[in-house]
Amino acid sequence: MDGQEKMRLDKWLWAARFFKTRKLAAEAISGGKVHLNGQRSKPGKDVRQGNRLTISKNGLHWEIEILQLPRQRRPASEAVNFYTESETSRKQREDELALLRAARASSPMRTEGRPNKKDRRLIH
Repeated sequence: MDGQEKMRLDKWLWAARFFKTRKLAAEAISGGKVHLNGQRSKPGKDVRQGNRLTISKNGLHWEIEILQLPRQRRPASEAVNFYTESETSRKQREDELALLRAARASSPMRTEGRPNKKDRRLIH
């Protein structure tokens, strides 16, 4: 599936579906949210199979190893095969998700101004 030896970091993150656009991937990399082999890098940095990435996005963290360099963006069901995630990373991310869901469920609904008809139904 991969005929390439290397690929741009921002393009790989986009193809592996961590970000919706390459621009968002590039901004995350430039902002220090993505580390390649434990160090900050630039969006144009080449990645290869076996490289390790640490990704922070929306309060969640991934520690992954690159397995494939795709030629094009594939569906999410295929994109999960482009990398492998460590068990500690997966467990930690599931715990973070559970905390976020619990916090979201326990906080009261916040509306701007008076509640409308739909809001009132949800309140009752």
